[in-house]
Amino acid sequence: MTDVTEAIATAGALERLAREGVSVWLDDLSRGRIASGNLAELIEKKNVVGVTTNPSIFQAAIGSGAGYEEQLTDLAVRGVTVDEAVRMMTTADVRAASDILHSVYTASEGRDGRVSIEVDPRLAHATEATIAEAKQLAWLVDRPNVMIKIPATKAGLPAITEVVGLGISVNVTLIFSLERYREVMDAYLAGLEKARERGIDLATIHSVASFFVSRVDSEIDKRLTALGTDEALALKGRAALANARLAYEAYEEVFGSGRWPALAGAKANKQRPLWASTGVKDPAYKDTLYVDELVAPGTVNTMPEATLNAVADHGEITGDTVTGGYGEARADLDAVEKLGISYDEIVQQLEDEGVAKFEAAWQDLLDAVAKSLENKGVDAR
Repeated sequence: MTDVTEAIATAGALERLAREGVSVWLDDLSRGRIASGNLAELIEKKNVVGVTTNPSIFQAAIGSGAGYEEQLTDLAVRGVTVDEAVRMMTTADVRAASDILHSVYTASEGRDGRVSIEVDPRLAHATEATIAEAKQLAWLVDRPNVMIKIPATKAGLPAITEVVGLGISVNVTLIFSLERYREVMDAYLAGLEKARERGIDLATIHSVASFFVSRVDSEIDKRLTALGTDEALALKGRAALANARLAYEAYEEVFGSGRWPALAGAKANKQRPLWASTGVKDPAYKDTLYVDELVAPGTVNTMPEATLNAVADHGEITGDTVTGGYGEARADLDAVEKLGISYDEIVQQLEDEGVAKFEAAWQDLLDAVAKSLENKGVDAR
């Protein structure tokens, strides 16, 4: 055993992940987490080097009102609209988290120390509005380590290209299908080419592509259970990992040839795969499944705190669990397809549901903030 492999073997699971080339990000943010010092503690003690947010996370944090009372009062006095109030609160939290992570950002030369904030989910099918919103969010947060989240809808693809082309770092979210993932990588490369034409330093642009994991198993397992045959039941819990592993294969292909060498020569950064939705939804599965089985260099795994704690406690990080499994992954997805379960139908359904879920969470947040402002004597609608 070499000194390096011995060091990895004796380190804690989260440290082992980092040494295997996986960046650990926290999939959660709230003002209480910031003010209490909890986020700083997770950075110091649990290898957290980034934060992701989404409309559901902000709905849970701000919808409760905890920690936001003073700002809500100030916003009510100013008579702002509910949309403006929500953006002032969410960008304030992202700005504060970005400051906490700034030393990580500096130490990693911009690779980590990132905090992501999503464009208004109601704009998911509107390209120009998404571009305008992304520019506005980057301006509002005003931190070099912010990443703007853009959904991987058809309308989102040209928005990704334009926003990256302006030199803004992007987290592409809600990716479920391998075909769409390749389109996302193509959009990123096109954005880098635009940025290069505009004279922007490509080294300053970073991106991740958030490939969703657990929801794939949730939907496919439901259909396998309905079939109920031994063959079908044997495939439960395999599709999501297969899908993610084949996504990594696509990543290796795209960033190993073609247009990439010229961009790499201009000091561009690869768009790293980010494993999202890594909290296990089926209690029959090990709670660290989507971490232990998706270890590969140059990736990010963003985890809810429960999953982060589970990995710290009993994660089994045994090295690369992705690159040797492409053949088996293809066989698993083929087997699902042969049972009459359409991959294309499922990934499109999951994308549609993902957008709808975030839209609903955003509307719930708007409603909660509007009520808070009204209770303070202001009609913010």
